[in-house]
Amino acid sequence: MAGRIIAAALLVGLCGAASGPSLAHHSFAVYFSPEREVTVAGTISAFRFTNPHGLVVVEVTEADGTVHSWRAETNAPVVLQRRGWTRTSLRAGQQVTLSGWQARDGSRYMRLREARDAQGRQVGAGAFGQNDG
Repeated sequence: MAGRIIAAALLVGLCGAASGPSLAHHSFAVYFSPEREVTVAGTISAFRFTNPHGLVVVEVTEADGTVHSWRAETNAPVVLQRRGWTRTSLRAGQQVTLSGWQARDGSRYMRLREARDAQGRQVGAGAFGQNDG
């Protein structure tokens, strides 16, 4: 009887450990609104090429001189790489324009659709969609 209890406890523990990575990944529709398209231009302060999603942080100066940080969630690095991105596609200090879908809560957070450099050239081989992995 004690052996069955230990086996059941181990099974529950393994299932819980295996579910961790899946909880970190979320649906576009949970956090971002397809109706709230936004474009911001500013200076990159950070670019993280990490799983489960990359992240671009941009400092945006408003018309009144106020500076706000915008965060743009990207696709996973494997998806970015398929579109021609690398760890050095974006660098701190670089001027960019980002467009995407704003967070449902109205915060300065978006799902990245595309990034363009200071000359207007698109970063990577194409824009991302709402259903891209």
